[in-house]
Amino acid sequence: MSQSIQYVLVTGATGFIGAHVVDELLRRGLRVRGATRTLAKGHAMAAARPEHASSLDFVEIDDFERPGRLDIAVEGVDAVIHVASPLTYNTKNNEKELIIPAINGVKGILEASTKSGRVQRVVLTSSFAAVLDATRKSPSYFTFTGKDWNPLTYEEAVAPTTPAHIAYRGAKKFSEKAAWDFVRDHQPGFDLVTICPSMTFGPVATPIDSASQLNETNAMIWKVAKGLPLARARVASWIDVRDLAFAHVEALLRPEAGGKRYIPCSPEPFSYDLAAQIMEEEFGWARGKVQREDQPVDTSYGVDGETTARELGLSYTSFRKTIVDFVSQMTRVEDP
Repeated sequence: MSQSIQYVLVTGATGFIGAHVVDELLRRGLRVRGATRTLAKGHAMAAARPEHASSLDFVEIDDFERPGRLDIAVEGVDAVIHVASPLTYNTKNNEKELIIPAINGVKGILEASTKSGRVQRVVLTSSFAAVLDATRKSPSYFTFTGKDWNPLTYEEAVAPTTPAHIAYRGAKKFSEKAAWDFVRDHQPGFDLVTICPSMTFGPVATPIDSASQLNETNAMIWKVAKGLPLARARVASWIDVRDLAFAHVEALLRPEAGGKRYIPCSPEPFSYDLAAQIMEEEFGWARGKVQREDQPVDTSYGVDGETTARELGLSYTSFRKTIVDFVSQMTRVEDP
């Protein structure tokens, strides 16, 4: 399969994860079409990669739910990596703002890929949120694998009283389920691989001139560097964004990955206090500035990142390197 895939569509290409996926594909000599909501972002990203001018182009998709828009994006490509998905915790209607757009976006890309007749594989970025059972009480220790799904019902996810961060778990679950159902029901000419990462940290691969442009997970790390009170992590699992991009591309190119669901996850648990400790040890300005507090890591469950590492040839980056690389990059953008 890897030899026959030469041209890949990446949705959400100018986002935190998508940009790294684009770079990993380009590094391997593949052509990339990036789908972005504004061409200005695509042009800025392309301008920062002049050596790939002949291998990188962009298409503007301002609305993933608009009929026919994705047909243009998919035309001529051999495969799709669908990273784009709505992520907002500032919602007034969970169903309309989070869940339905996520489901429709996935269905739209799969329908367009089916019509193209050329797409061989779709890799979908799901989330550990689609796996995690946050209400689990037993057994006392449990390891989540690619066979697990969060138990949230659709009715619970769309309820007005459900917090947005829980509704987001529903959006990821139901959109991924919709993808697997589509492939089962329509038997298209491509197969599907899903990737379910947890908290994702690391350097930013797109032009950035302010911390206000950071994605949510990195913004939380930068708040630690700014000396703000430490947040409490909802989960202790995480992955470096560069490892995640590698996993996406390996999932695309390895024939044996077809039809599988992966959870790329570092074997190291994280906490924001651990991030603060690393900053104190690695950056002189952080000593006496970053706040510290006792944050015990939840050790009541594990996550099977070993299967991903073994089957996709992935070696996980250490949390220390991830923090040092990201903070070093950000200190060149603005003062902590």
